[in-house]
Amino acid sequence: MTEQWKGEEWTQDIWYRGKVTRRRVVGWGGGAIGAMMLMPTPWRAAFGAVKPYKIGSEQPLSGAGAAGGKTALVGLQMGVDRINLMGGIMGRPIELVIADDESKPDVARRKTQKMVEEDDIDVHVGGFLSNICLACMPVWEEAKIVNMISVCLDTTLTTSKCNRYSFRVHDYAPAQAVAFGPMLAKMSKKWHIAYADYSWGQSTRDAYAAEIKKNGGEVVGTTGIPLGTADMTPFLSKISGNFDGLFGIFFGKDGVTVGNQAYDLGLTKKYKWAGDGAICESVNLPALGNKIDGFVAINRYIPIFQGELDTPYHHRFFDEAKKRLAKIDSSGPLPDRYVQSNYEAMNALKLGMEMSKFETRKDTMKLIEALEGLEMKLSDDFPQGDKTLREADHQAFLNEFLYTVKGSQFHLLEMVPKDKTIAPPACKFSAA
Repeated sequence: MTEQWKGEEWTQDIWYRGKVTRRRVVGWGGGAIGAMMLMPTPWRAAFGAVKPYKIGSEQPLSGAGAAGGKTALVGLQMGVDRINLMGGIMGRPIELVIADDESKPDVARRKTQKMVEEDDIDVHVGGFLSNICLACMPVWEEAKIVNMISVCLDTTLTTSKCNRYSFRVHDYAPAQAVAFGPMLAKMSKKWHIAYADYSWGQSTRDAYAAEIKKNGGEVVGTTGIPLGTADMTPFLSKISGNFDGLFGIFFGKDGVTVGNQAYDLGLTKKYKWAGDGAICESVNLPALGNKIDGFVAINRYIPIFQGELDTPYHHRFFDEAKKRLAKIDSSGPLPDRYVQSNYEAMNALKLGMEMSKFETRKDTMKLIEALEGLEMKLSDDFPQGDKTLREADHQAFLNEFLYTVKGSQFHLLEMVPKDKTIAPPACKFSAA
């Protein structure tokens, strides 16, 4: 049965395995690219009979995580298109094999198993919801396939649940908490944490609680709210006590819900209001309006040209992403961290494949060794900035951005360099 997402209008600019319709390649500029603009299945014309690399990608294209999954796929496709238009990887094109996990762990396990056994993918880049990343980790390990996690933030993915085959080239909660902790300590000594009550929210809650304590503060209470709760007021209305800082850990539609309903209940006026930047991703700002004003947040990426984000690399990335996102949402959302991390995950994988001279799955261990300790430098490949992929746990460390929101605009407060976000490794790989 054809997956429903493939028939949606936004997919017409996404080229994936099995697609036979003509596809317009959104240009990166230049005459050579312009000549290819209307060619069907672009890599076939450019590469002839050369065997492509099959890159699998499991994403939530329907269900609770669909909005983020679609923007994540935009970032991944941007990376693939750019690599193919520049000659592929060692002369071979990339072909995406995309699976909609429907935001359900059991569906994700079944479809990732199919990618391994029937689609015969070489590598995997993807994963959005942390509970699904955790459910699929054993599939990649058992198949001995490199799994480049592109969104999932659950701490345990690179700590207690780590394995030799999985990598995360974006940040995680312990590093965010190290970067944000000093500012939180200045804002308030006593905090209450409200969080999305599933694996990511729980592990992020724990990381911030530990760092707040380390900076001389205290978490006096926590409130977990189930994922996808449309009416959070029964939970939020119970928040009270002797504290003056409220910290939120939510994303997607839940970020909009908590921002609006916490404001309506007066919580964001009564307490200093801070949290994970996923609450106020650019796509959420129209629905939050002025109710999110004054929110202080942390994120690995924000779509502004201030400070270290004002580079020609970021301008080029931003312009291309914005054009593509407009095809998904006519309101013209700005790129978010999901676009950024998928784009950069694909580019990190490219570097590793080139360094290891990767050809097929038999070269997986060579690819792993090439990725361990990988240094990524600010460039068109990595417009967010420099990154280090730590060998000990396959966790990346990168610059973090602290900012506030005013008038539906992001205002940079501070950039914390990657070397000041380091959290100690807590991973012990089993024998590969």
